[in-house]
Amino acid sequence: MRVVSKFQLSIAALTMTLATAALPQQTAQIDFESVGRGRPLIADANEYDVTGATYRGGFFQPGVARTFFGGAMGGEVPEGVEPLERDLFTSDDFYKDRDLWMDPRYYRCNSSAAIEDLWGANATGSQIMGDNPPATAPWGICENDYPRESIVSPYPFASAQEHYEALLEETTQRGGPTEHTYATVPGEWSGIYQHPVRTPNNQYWYKMRYNQVPTILSLLTDQYQEYFVQETFHHGNTNAAQWQSQYCWPEGFTRRFHEFAVWEHYIMVTPNMVQILAGVARNFIINIHVGREFKLDGVVPRLGEDVPRWYGETIGFWDEDVLITWTSNIQAWKNHSAPEHSNMMQTVEIYTPNRDEEGNFIGLNHEAIFYDPEVWVEPVRVVRNYVKQNEFDDPDATPYVFVECIQTIFPIDGYATPVSHGDVIEYEIPDMYGRPWAEIWDKNFEQDMEKPEEEDIFSF
Repeated sequence: MRVVSKFQLSIAALTMTLATAALPQQTAQIDFESVGRGRPLIADANEYDVTGATYRGGFFQPGVARTFFGGAMGGEVPEGVEPLERDLFTSDDFYKDRDLWMDPRYYRCNSSAAIEDLWGANATGSQIMGDNPPATAPWGICENDYPRESIVSPYPFASAQEHYEALLEETTQRGGPTEHTYATVPGEWSGIYQHPVRTPNNQYWYKMRYNQVPTILSLLTDQYQEYFVQETFHHGNTNAAQWQSQYCWPEGFTRRFHEFAVWEHYIMVTPNMVQILAGVARNFIINIHVGREFKLDGVVPRLGEDVPRWYGETIGFWDEDVLITWTSNIQAWKNHSAPEHSNMMQTVEIYTPNRDEEGNFIGLNHEAIFYDPEVWVEPVRVVRNYVKQNEFDDPDATPYVFVECIQTIFPIDGYATPVSHGDVIEYEIPDMYGRPWAEIWDKNFEQDMEKPEEEDIFSF
């Protein structure tokens, strides 16, 4: 069964009353050809259907009946598709299946985000797993996939430092960088921006809803392919998701780009500091130090001590009303349904004003290029938009609510389990600077799996 997703329409319907300005463009509109920003997207995710099986309606479209979107459900197989004898939902050992990882049928043509949702996450997958899960898991749409060439960076740089320095040199040749004062800094940036999910025309590949899993794997190094499939397996097969927010663990840098991890963005602009504040289960605070330079004598470029930070450290400069940033010194961590990142993760990010036809400021275009040679076989790019909805002093503006996460869910026998006051449980303290989610899977679900031998760094 071939069905057309109405995901984009549902999000637009939810936000139509919130955004009356013209919809922002997908890439920044600049009046010159830059060496490293504003390059058009090869494909616009807003024009694509989601890949994986899901329900639409209900939670996402109040008043609309819940409707299945996908290839087939209840253990059935889509017409014209020959299933594998063994796939992620019938396997007892994904490590042994490595030769199958690059076949979309191994995941029943579901995206990693769809697989994460199948057991009921994010209110989209309830009752979609059939009567004998996981074997009766549904199929996505095998012909749907966002193109790989629109994911990889279009720029020729091998590192964030090279990219940032090229943009700085370009800006210098244009008469910059701009040294703003309080009289000239673009204060119209300051304010409250819509929740990314509620922002119209704002679909992007990193939501992990538009790609077949093998397309994402093709971008990853061997080790991080394994990590990605490991999490996908435990989302779809064992139903043992280990999400950082459910345990009040740190969110980590790349969670900023997850569609549900941050809600409204509160942005404050000064001449030498720009702060981006957002959160749901934790507070995301990005401080952009304008005009500062990184120390280059450590493992990675940094501002403070040679110790990784959960959200990294960020420097930047102005090119008139455009802010160009470089983030480094990031703690390795995860972003569920998307690939993990390493301590080598760095980004170059460009924030460019979006304006309507009359030139009025309506929000920001955010272009981010990820550099992480331990994870990605080549740099990748994410482009999205922020739509401004309030000034800080608007009478109906909601002040930022600082988040204090109090843990009431603990991993018990490998499953995230709510506990109450007075309950006594046995709890093993995780290694928060390793891969604590993988420790839980290894201890509870992977005892009999045939894992690849780890390299012995002490053998000669």
